[in-house]
Amino acid sequence: MRISKTEESATRLKLLITADQFDLTPIKDHVLKHFASKVKVPGFRVGTAPVALIEKHVDQRALADEFIEHALNSLYGRAIDQEKLRPASRPEVHLKKFVPFTDLEFEAELEIIGPIKLPDYKKIKLVKKPVEIRAEEISSVIESLRLRLADRKAVERAAKDGDEVVIDFEGKDKMGDPIAGADGKDYPLMLGGATHQTVRSSGKFIPGFEENLIGTKAGGKYDFTITFPNDYGAVGLRNKEVTFTVGVKKVNEVTRPKLDDAFAAKVGLFKTMADLEADIKKQLKAEKQMPADREYENELIIQISEKTEVEVPKSLVDEQIARGEEDEKRDLAYRGQTWQEHLDAEGITAEGHFERQRPEAQQRVKAGLVLSEIAERENIFVTPEELEIRIQILKGQYQDPQMQAELDKPENQREIAARLMTEKTVARLVEFAQKS
Repeated sequence: MRISKTEESATRLKLLITADQFDLTPIKDHVLKHFASKVKVPGFRVGTAPVALIEKHVDQRALADEFIEHALNSLYGRAIDQEKLRPASRPEVHLKKFVPFTDLEFEAELEIIGPIKLPDYKKIKLVKKPVEIRAEEISSVIESLRLRLADRKAVERAAKDGDEVVIDFEGKDKMGDPIAGADGKDYPLMLGGATHQTVRSSGKFIPGFEENLIGTKAGGKYDFTITFPNDYGAVGLRNKEVTFTVGVKKVNEVTRPKLDDAFAAKVGLFKTMADLEADIKKQLKAEKQMPADREYENELIIQISEKTEVEVPKSLVDEQIARGEEDEKRDLAYRGQTWQEHLDAEGITAEGHFERQRPEAQQRVKAGLVLSEIAERENIFVTPEELEIRIQILKGQYQDPQMQAELDKPENQREIAARLMTEKTVARLVEFAQKS
C-alpha cells in the first residue's frame, strides 16, 4: 500500500491511497467468506466450499460492491495508523481507480487533530481560595426556618407587609395571550418583611408584584400591569408589559418564633442556637465547596489551555455547538417554547445563534484536547473495575428500569468512561498545581 499525503492546512489533509493485489487479496477472501452462507456451490454443503469456487458462483456486482466498501474501510484505517493521524471527522472518500481485486486507488479528505504543544503544566501553580460563609447567609437560613415554623392565622383584614397571601395568578401579554411560566395555583407568597430581598432574588416575582398585593383581601380578584425589568432572565420579556390576574384565596398573619434554644431544639437535635448556627455554617460550606472546586479546576484548565499551542479542528467545534443547541432545544420544548420562538425573542437568526456559541465551544474543545494529551503523557487510564463501579453507583441513583438499561448501552458506557478519564486527569493537575 502506498500513501501520498497533501496537507491543506494544519488541521485538514488529503490522503491518496493506492493498493495492489498483495493488499487486496486478503480483503477479497474475507468478503467471500461473507458470501459462503448465501451461495450454493454444487457438491458442497452451504458454507463449506473453498473461496475460489464461491467466487465463481457469486454475483460479481454484489461481490465488487461489498469488496470496495470493506477495502476502503480497511485501507483507510491502516493509513491512519501508519501515518499516526488523529482524525477529527469522518473522511470524504472518492474512488479514483478500481481494477477488480488487483488495483485500487482512492482519495480521503479529512480533518485531523494536529500536534499539541503543551506548556510545562506541572509547574503551573494556582492557589485555592477557601470557602467563606458570611453571617448574613446564616441569618437568611435561620429566617427561612423561622418562617417554616411560624404560626399562620387566617385573617379577614386587608393584607399588609409581613403577611402571607395564598394566591392563584396568571400573566398575559398585550394581546391577551397567556405567558408560559407566569402562572401558579395555591402559591404561598410572603409580602415584604424580612424575606423581601430573598423573594426578589429568587427571580420568581418581578419588582412591583408584591406591592400590588398590599391591601388585598381574601376572596378578591385583582388585575395589575407590570413592566418586566431590562435585565430579566428571559430576553423576550425584557421591558415588556404583562398584565397579571391574581385571585387571593387567603391572607395569613404570620407570627415567627423567638430565636432561642427552644427554637433550635424545635428545628432539630440541637441544644443551643450556637449549635444550630454551627451546623448551618457547616452545611452552607459543603454546598459552596463543590462549585468552588469546579471553578478552581476550570480556572486551572483555562490557564493550561491558554499556554497550549494547537489548531482546533472546525468540525469538532461545530459538533460541540450542535450538541449544545440540541440540549437547549430540549429544554425549550419542556418549557413549551419552540426553537423559532426562542430565536425571534432574542432577535437572532439560526445561523447567528450558532456562530455566537463558537468562541466558548472552541475553548471547550481545546480544553478537551489538552486534557486528552495530558492523560496520554501521564499514562492515565480507566480500568474496567473503575468503570463498573461508576456504572453501579449511577444505577443506584436511578430507580427507573429504562434509565438503568440506558447505562448498559456501549455508547453511554464510553461517555461515562470519558468523564472518568477527565476527572482523573483533572485530579492529577490539581495535585501538580498545589504542590509546593
